[in-house]
Amino acid sequence: MIRQADTWEKSGDRRYIFLRCYSMMSTNMVAAIRAGEFKDCEWVATLINHFAAYYFKALTAYERNPAESPAAWRQAHQAAQHQKLHVLQYLLLGVNAHINYDLPLALYDCLCKEWPNLDETQRESRQEDHETVNVIIGKTTDEVQDTVVEPMAPLMAVVDQAMGRIDEWLLSQMISSWRHEVWNVAIRMLDAPEFVIRETIKKEQEQKALEKGEGLLRV
Repeated sequence: MIRQADTWEKSGDRRYIFLRCYSMMSTNMVAAIRAGEFKDCEWVATLINHFAAYYFKALTAYERNPAESPAAWRQAHQAAQHQKLHVLQYLLLGVNAHINYDLPLALYDCLCKEWPNLDETQRESRQEDHETVNVIIGKTTDEVQDTVVEPMAPLMAVVDQAMGRIDEWLLSQMISSWRHEVWNVAIRMLDAPEFVIRETIKKEQEQKALEKGEGLLRV
C-alpha cells in the first residue's frame, strides 16, 4: 500500500489519498491485533487481509480494463484521475467503494463456512469484533486529517481548530454507519438460501455504493 501510494503521489495521481489513509488504518489494525484488542484476533487478521485483497483485485482489473472493475471502484479511480475535487471527496469515494461494496463481500467470504455452526453468542462475538474496528477508525481519523487532508486543504486546519474533534467525529460516525449497514448486508447474504439471491443482494449493494459515490461527487 505504501509503495503504491508513494508512486501515485509522485506522479500526481490523486488515488494516493485514499490509499495513504488505508495504509494508516491497516497499520493501526495490525497494532490492535497484536495488542489483543479483539475477541478473535486470528479471525480479524484473516478478514483484513481478505478485505485488502478485494481492493487490489479491483485495482488490477481497472488497470487492465476499467470496464472489468466494479462500478464503484471505476467511479472512484476515474474521479481521482480526471476530476478536480476536494481532498475529502477523493478520500470518501475510495472509502465508499471499499466499505460499501468490498466489505460485505469480504465479510461473507470469511463467515460463510462457519456461520451455520456458530451459536448466537459466537455470532455476536464476530459482530463485536466488526464493531471494534469503528473505534480504531475513530482513532485513525485525526492522523489522516493531520497528515493527508490538511496539507492539501489548509482550510481544514482552521476548521479543526474551530470545531475541536467534531469534524473528525462526524467523519468517523458516517463511516461507522456505513459499516453497520454492510454488516446487515453480509448477514442477508449468509441467510440467503440460493446463489441467485446472494447475487441479487450483491448487485443491489453495488448500485447503492454507486449512488453514494454519485452523491459525494455532487457535494
